[in-house]
Amino acid sequence: MTTVQGARARARIEITAAIKDEARRQLAAEGAAKLSLRAVARELGMVSSALYRYFPSRDDLLTALIIDAYDAVGAVAERAHADAVSTAPGDHLAHWTAVCRAVRSWAVAHPHEYALIYGSPVPGYTAPQDTVGPAARVGLLLVATARGAHEAGGVTPPPLPDGLAPEAERLAADVAPDLPPALAVALVRAWAQLFGLVSFEVFGQFHRIVEDRDAFFAAAAERLGREVGLAPRP
Repeated sequence: MTTVQGARARARIEITAAIKDEARRQLAAEGAAKLSLRAVARELGMVSSALYRYFPSRDDLLTALIIDAYDAVGAVAERAHADAVSTAPGDHLAHWTAVCRAVRSWAVAHPHEYALIYGSPVPGYTAPQDTVGPAARVGLLLVATARGAHEAGGVTPPPLPDGLAPEAERLAADVAPDLPPALAVALVRAWAQLFGLVSFEVFGQFHRIVEDRDAFFAAAAERLGREVGLAPRP
């Protein structure tokens, strides 16, 4: 790469970052539904035609922000998991709760980005396939935690309710073919409950109800892990 090409590449990276930063500011102020490329360009002192060279449409910009948000929470959760594995090897329940706490901490610190990926759908926007991989990072980490416990013989999933066996087998085939169907069901249930807990806090549903939210969440996250069938290392 020539010096000129390198300078152009760096300039493109910097301008792309500035566009995203301004878009996030507008998300916080106006919400995703009102995100406008023209407004972003105006705030950055750019003509709209110049911005379109970076993001051809509002949906392209939204997709970039959504992928960034999923990757951000996924990276935070993965670092927390790695730290927990290092400090508490073999304690799969501790690994699980570390992931849960990391997700919550990121969401509380980035409520508008969390709302973009776990809040109300944006009218007129359909997420493309590009978002699927980033969106799966936290879920796959929870599956990996349960898989580690299963391989070590340290997980006992709850029994399946009557009539759920066919759905459990389908879920296991889609989510984790190497795990028992009952464990796959427990994981999907816990994954949904985790983000339900986080959403209640981020979106203000705990206002004047739960005061000590750190302690409340810590207990709830551990309970979710135990309901999956994880147990602390003796």
